[in-house]
Amino acid sequence: MESSVERESAGAQPARPQYLFEDDTHAQLRASVRRFAERHIRPHASEWEEAGEFPRDLYVEAAKAEMIGIAYPAEDGGGGGSFGHALVAGEELVLAGHSVGTCVSLNSHGIALPPIFRLGTTEQRQRFCQPVLRGEKIAALAITEPSGGSDVARLRTTARRDGDSYVVNGAKTFITSGHRGDIFTTAVRTGTEGYGGISLLVIERGTPGFTIGKKLKKMGWWASDTAELSFEDCRVPRENLLGEENQGFYAILANFASERLFLAGQCVTIAQLAYQESVRYARDRAVFGKSLMAHQVTRHKLADMASRIAAARAITAEAVIRTMRDEQVPGLCAMAKNTATDMVAHVCDQAVQLHGGNGYMREYLVERLYRDARLYAIGGGTREIMNEIISKTEGY
Repeated sequence: MESSVERESAGAQPARPQYLFEDDTHAQLRASVRRFAERHIRPHASEWEEAGEFPRDLYVEAAKAEMIGIAYPAEDGGGGGSFGHALVAGEELVLAGHSVGTCVSLNSHGIALPPIFRLGTTEQRQRFCQPVLRGEKIAALAITEPSGGSDVARLRTTARRDGDSYVVNGAKTFITSGHRGDIFTTAVRTGTEGYGGISLLVIERGTPGFTIGKKLKKMGWWASDTAELSFEDCRVPRENLLGEENQGFYAILANFASERLFLAGQCVTIAQLAYQESVRYARDRAVFGKSLMAHQVTRHKLADMASRIAAARAITAEAVIRTMRDEQVPGLCAMAKNTATDMVAHVCDQAVQLHGGNGYMREYLVERLYRDARLYAIGGGTREIMNEIISKTEGY
């Protein structure tokens, strides 16, 4: 039987990757997002990466293309799709757009809005979510703190009740879309120490006492703006509280599963793109009088990369399917994230190696992907935290 590497080395286009849960609606979505990314993102990807941001108008264009609200309720201005639809849309943005950072910032609402939809009132959903789904405002999630990292239970940003307001003091860091965000779903401490004293407040840009710091310079994800936030006697209306006081951690916990699965999906996507670039390069690059692909060591390296990607895609698909069935599988989600992060690190490393000296040059896509891939073992909960979750849940 002819292998995929042999078909690709003969000049055929690589088969589009798919998840086990995909149906015709996902195929149609893929085609639509692919056209959008090829038109609006790919021609500018390198320029935006070097600039450290992309035009704000891209949010409006994405909303017009019905991409921003894919997985949100139709009655709230969304597309009524599932998490699976959002996952494949994010994949196509990267595969066709060639900019992980752009995809990350364009989808920062994917972790900022779910707590509002889960806990918020109808008025809050209309006020905060609908402008974001129309591309008019940018939403960001503000949980991580300079002193806390993955340890959410120890967050120090406080919110003290004072009449009809909360007075917020503290700081957040590593906030995706933090530099130009408009609304921030923010974790604050309203009660005692530990998980039980955490609440969620929506804090809007321009609120007195709320300061957005300069953009942080990162190893990867250059087109994604990242910033520090600070709150000094910042008065937030009590009506911006999501759900009940001191119940915010449970919404954060519910958010973790989908965030980690989306990150796992991004790892699969980055690796797939690195693999495709490597196949193309190996086919075209001549070494010792013949193409790299003609050497068995190259073919076996590519076969190993393809196998690892397929395995990570399979465990991610299982976790997505079970999550969409409303099963509580935090261990499986953690396993999917760790498997995918290990895989993407290996695949991108091998992609750079296959490209040789060119793989170290910024004009080649694999150099960027190599840098982008490093964050995934840290963001959304470190690899060590994932192992702790897996050990406590016995895997599932």
